[in-house]
Amino acid sequence: MGIRTGQQFLDKINSMRPHLTIDGKLVRENAAEHPAFAGVARTYAKLYDLQHDPAHAAALTYASPSSGDPVSASFLIPRTHEDLVHRREAARTWAEFSNGFLGRTADYLNAALTGLAAASDWFDKADPEYGDRVRAYYEYVRENDLLTTHTLIPPQSNRSVSGSEQMSGKVAAQVVEERSDGIVVRGARMLATVAPIADEILVFPSTLLRGTARDVPYSFAFAIPNDIPGLRYLCRSSLYNGGSTFDEPLASRFEEMDSFVIFDDVFVPKERVFMLGNPELCNAFYTETGATALMTQQVLTRTIAKSEFFLGLASEIASSIAIDGYQHIQEDLAELIIDVEIGKALLRTAEADAALNQWGMMTPKWSALNAARNWYPRVSQRFPQIIRKFCASGLLAAPSEADLYSEARDDIDRYLQAKTLPAEERARLYRLAFDASMSGFSSRQAQYEYYFFGDPVRMAGAMVNSYDREPARARVRELLARAD
Repeated sequence: MGIRTGQQFLDKINSMRPHLTIDGKLVRENAAEHPAFAGVARTYAKLYDLQHDPAHAAALTYASPSSGDPVSASFLIPRTHEDLVHRREAARTWAEFSNGFLGRTADYLNAALTGLAAASDWFDKADPEYGDRVRAYYEYVRENDLLTTHTLIPPQSNRSVSGSEQMSGKVAAQVVEERSDGIVVRGARMLATVAPIADEILVFPSTLLRGTARDVPYSFAFAIPNDIPGLRYLCRSSLYNGGSTFDEPLASRFEEMDSFVIFDDVFVPKERVFMLGNPELCNAFYTETGATALMTQQVLTRTIAKSEFFLGLASEIASSIAIDGYQHIQEDLAELIIDVEIGKALLRTAEADAALNQWGMMTPKWSALNAARNWYPRVSQRFPQIIRKFCASGLLAAPSEADLYSEARDDIDRYLQAKTLPAEERARLYRLAFDASMSGFSSRQAQYEYYFFGDPVRMAGAMVNSYDREPARARVRELLARAD
């Protein structure tokens, strides 16, 4: 099949029968038409259509090694630096379309599957059959251009103990039965983003597992269709309020739903099980295979696009009301420029210093990517702050689209214009600024980016413990030991 169109994507999602609960109501069909999911579903459909656009096809696709059909470049196993650039250009094309506001586009988890497939021999440490299954699943997703969601962490019932110990071990998803033809899983996990419009869900290793017998039932990796019996999703309330693209320019297009995942004795066929038991191998699932590096290359590409968007938005606002000449405004604009350029520099370093790993995959330099994923969650919190500062009380006086077609239009045109924009265009800009900095949608974006890779404090500790600081320390000792 190869790359699918946006309409094929929508038709597939509408044909499925997932178990979705949102605002107390059950949704079992036509998920892509539900008001809470329709806007982002249409946006994802446009991403699929871009693959067929002659202007973008070269960046977004490559020839399948099995069928010869065009498939997404996010499945390209990089063997050369040029392959890494191809993957980045594909990610950039999608990221710039959404200005970085879509955090779970298909290319993110496609990168994970690509890294795992390239390192299929790694699974020999447990059972060679796992590697064969991973490779077959990667090819299945690639050839059918599927959208996957994933779920990683146990519910927050009692954070003072491990996931396997919460509520007597009965909350976190676990294997409750092993059969000759598969496994049965019971329990819950969080948090599956864009789950209502996904084809499949990847249930991959959780947060760090302790290497004890108690952790074995919680140690697994598998993938299942999104409407398999026993799989249920509890969706949060939508942060899109039903407004037009004028009133809610971001939420109406990019509101990705997050869902709590419940496994009610879900049967997983053995061919879909990629790891079972082996807590130590589950802990190394991403790092030793190189999957994390490919995933982080995609994330950094996306966050650069988002940084550029906020630089552009802040610059448009500053120019429109003639505040761009003030030094304190220029200081903030300089901060945004620096953030854009640091992101680009780290990505360029990661790609330029890439090397083949033991599985023959050209892997971006991890220290640069790791610096980026520790740096961005913190600096991104400043983006909406800067927008709120530039707009000040003007954010609270932005007329709606309905206001523009009411008897208030004359007053709006007279009193709510900007130096360089008529009132309607100023209102459009400020509604965008509101959605990017003050709305429920923007608050979720800030939370999402801050915890994208996990607790930033724990991430910092992991970076310190994994970074080779000895050469820098040796230089200090050498200076102290000099005689003159």
